[in-house]
Amino acid sequence: MTTTTADMAQPPQSSGGPPPAGPYRIHPKAIRARRNRRLLVVAGLVLVATVAYLVHWYTHDRFWVRTDNAYVTGNLVPVAAQASGIVTQVLAEETQFVNRGDLMIKLDEHQAYAALGRARGRLGEEVRRIASLFINRKQLAEKLRSRRARLELAEHDMDRYQRAAPSGAISKQILQNTADKIASLDAEVRETQAELDSLDAQIGGTTVMAHPAVDLAKHQLIEAHLEYARQQIRAPISGYVAKRKAQVGDRVQPGALLMTIVPLDHLWVEANLRETELQHVRPGQPALVNVSLYGSKQTFHGTVEGLVPGSGSAFALLPPDNSTGNFIHIVERVPVRIALPADELREHPIRPGLSTVTSINITESGQSVWTSLATPSTAEYETDVYADELPMAESLATDVIATNLVVGDRGESTGSLLDDEEENQRIVPRKGDARTSPEGRVPADLDRMRTHRDPVPSTFIPRRSPDLGVTTAPLAPSIGPRSGSLVPEAGRGSSRLGPGFEPGEGRPVLGTGRH
Repeated sequence: MTTTTADMAQPPQSSGGPPPAGPYRIHPKAIRARRNRRLLVVAGLVLVATVAYLVHWYTHDRFWVRTDNAYVTGNLVPVAAQASGIVTQVLAEETQFVNRGDLMIKLDEHQAYAALGRARGRLGEEVRRIASLFINRKQLAEKLRSRRARLELAEHDMDRYQRAAPSGAISKQILQNTADKIASLDAEVRETQAELDSLDAQIGGTTVMAHPAVDLAKHQLIEAHLEYARQQIRAPISGYVAKRKAQVGDRVQPGALLMTIVPLDHLWVEANLRETELQHVRPGQPALVNVSLYGSKQTFHGTVEGLVPGSGSAFALLPPDNSTGNFIHIVERVPVRIALPADELREHPIRPGLSTVTSINITESGQSVWTSLATPSTAEYETDVYADELPMAESLATDVIATNLVVGDRGESTGSLLDDEEENQRIVPRKGDARTSPEGRVPADLDRMRTHRDPVPSTFIPRRSPDLGVTTAPLAPSIGPRSGSLVPEAGRGSSRLGPGFEPGEGRPVLGTGRH
């Protein structure tokens, strides 16, 4: 039993009577009154806080949609191998800044160099083979002209012998020998004509440079040149290196991921909002973003760019199937893209993956929910590091064709192979030929000797192939150290490649065979 000080101070009480009143006794009514006052104070404080919250919500919070399920993201550009080979040198490391076009990884180029040499020799061989067909055609045309002239001479002799035969000046033996000679010469003409038709089937309607066999060998050379050029892997954009996986000695195949480049001057926030909060969210509305890296010290002023057309579960690797009956209703979340100003990103750098607290002001009307303000207009949406590869390959192929398109010691070039004399364009028909038209000319479908006078392409190759589209301005430089070493700001300048060399490394190109 516990005895308090107040009890010790009280005088003893007699049993059976009311307790005597003392100077230290607190009346129960006073205790209840004090407790009621405290409850009133607490209730008043709760009421004031509730009113303040309601006023704040009514005047401010109800116009904002806030979530902490929001993260910084950006374009993570992969650097992958475009050709097979063994990694011989790694020139870029994680956290390092690289400019667009910088050499990052070297592969062993010996096999690609040998394949390029084989393709070059194959193209030269095809050019010489097709050129010889054109020369053979010209030779057959001259042979056919000679045999037709001899046939016409025999026919003229036959006419004279037939006119002189009634007088007995010509014997029957001479007539018979002349007729046999005419038959033999006619067979030779038809044989030569058939050989000429066979050549026309191979080279008719084309030129040496436009022949399908030469064109096939040319594109095989272009493919081999691209394989050789891409043994050097360059940075497609400017940014910071991350997730380097390439190691010296690795054998890589096309498509193998070697590292990633992250441009930090173009980032945005992906806020995952509940579907119940999206009713008034529109593109163009302002947003306030607090990144956990800086806390409340720095607020980014973003803008809603658009709403992703689907919830996160719709794009999941295993989307839910609610039609099975195993159904649980949950509130879905829809990603909303919020752009961040570039100047604020430069002053307060952030990284993809950081957590944020994002608030969207829905008092602004914004634009239609069907619109989007996101545009692929920054540097990482385009690269020109491969722009010089195809023109260089085409120039190499044309040089190989021009080098091998020479006949004999006369220096005959493409024009001499395709531009025959005017008299070779049409065969003079022999008299009495059933295939000859009434006007004495050979019909068009039988005019096999017509030479193909298609203009011969020169060795000029346009600066850009039509497959690459129109020339565009260079990309804007990214922020960071050494960004001033990028290409000029206005217009594409002259190629960074010297004639006969690979980009930046001074490697000789297999061209005309002159090193």
